[in-house]
Amino acid sequence: MPSSASRPYTIKIFLPHGDPDGLRVVGKSNWTGSGVVFNRTAYAEAAKRPEISKTGVYILVGPSEDSSLPTIYVGEGDPIRPRLDSHYANKDFWTWGVFFTATDGSLNKAHVKHLECRLVELAKAAKQANLDNIQAPQPPTLAEAEQADTESFLADMLCIFPLLGLSVFEVRAATSRGKTLLSLRGRGIEAEGYEASPGFIVRKGSRAALRSVPSIHPYMETLRKDLLRQGVFAADGERYVLTQDYAFSSPSTAAGVLLGRTANGRIEWKDASGKTLKDIQTSKTSQEGRAR
Repeated sequence: MPSSASRPYTIKIFLPHGDPDGLRVVGKSNWTGSGVVFNRTAYAEAAKRPEISKTGVYILVGPSEDSSLPTIYVGEGDPIRPRLDSHYANKDFWTWGVFFTATDGSLNKAHVKHLECRLVELAKAAKQANLDNIQAPQPPTLAEAEQADTESFLADMLCIFPLLGLSVFEVRAATSRGKTLLSLRGRGIEAEGYEASPGFIVRKGSRAALRSVPSIHPYMETLRKDLLRQGVFAADGERYVLTQDYAFSSPSTAAGVLLGRTANGRIEWKDASGKTLKDIQTSKTSQEGRAR
């Protein structure tokens, strides 16, 4: 699976109109790709870009009416513009989007069909978003070398997505090597997790309370329902069990969702010696301060 591996790289963001909240053109060092990020309200500006007349792949993003997870739609076009024109007129959920093309024109219809299929596949596996795609796209037939080149293009796209606030395509099953492993206990459940750049990662096999308390925050209750519907939570007797590693936005969100009640994650998560995450963070900050 492609991954935004930990290696140095440069991202360049060009603001054609000088507005950081407006149209943005994104590129990456040593990459032939180019991404155009746009708000729905500024689609008319995006439609004037030369890139939109090329072959490419796109993602539309918006909130979900009854879910805490975003809704996304993945598509491809040869060229892109007719597809986006149709979605602008007929799809209501999305508030912003991004499309990717190759600056050298090297992407063809088969390549972008492959990218579309892989992005849908990755989004389904990550379970961090609701997919608006009704039918799963069918993968094209590509020669081995072409498939390798297209997967390389996809890997570069995956490096860019998190910088756009779109962390919905990668399963956070990364190694916990070098991380302080923390545990959570309460209400008859036990879980393990650690801090990482995407947020707070709760490990596969961790347990969660089957029922939440009436006073739980509505957001956490909605997220619990999302995880059950997505298959991240699976019933296991009187508890839920996590079927995969999962990234939560914060230690408190992770603790609250697992315990089924409001929780301060900096106090609830503890290491093997019983030290809380708050104590660990405070100690680390103090040590770094003395080192200076």
